[in-house]
Amino acid sequence: MESDWVKIYTSTNFFQAELVKQLLTQHEIEVVLMNKRDSAHNTFGQVEVYIHQSNFSQAIEILVLNDINP
Repeated sequence: MESDWVKIYTSTNFFQAELVKQLLTQHEIEVVLMNKRDSAHNTFGQVEVYIHQSNFSQAIEILVLNDINP
């Protein structure tokens, strides 16, 4: 991944991370999910949401307005 991407959200719940991705995508922010969960058990690890650094302020504002703790 390029160096100008920043992690904006982390969760152990894949579906919560996907909801964050969809919310940001609706506001035309490009999002990448990195699933770092254990593939054998799917109970360990986290899912991380990354955005381009230039969209950071806008993304934080969107998350806060939607009561999502970044």
